[in-house]
Amino acid sequence: MKKEYDFSKMKARRNPYASRLKKPVTIRLGEDIIAYFKDMAVEAGVPYQLLINMYLRDCAQHRRKLEWVSP
Repeated sequence: MKKEYDFSKMKARRNPYASRLKKPVTIRLGEDIIAYFKDMAVEAGVPYQLLINMYLRDCAQHRRKLEWVSP
């Protein structure tokens, strides 16, 4: 491998995956919710944050609405 490379002749191009990147957010979830998804994630063998993301994506894609009943 060369010690130096000349990148001056390279053309810049956009990252084709930029639109698919995830954005970090801070969200407050109940401990029971976190425990639920962590248990499911262990069973599925995936990180729990991925599982939460997949669940929320499914809700968004299917336009699921929460049935809200006022107290």
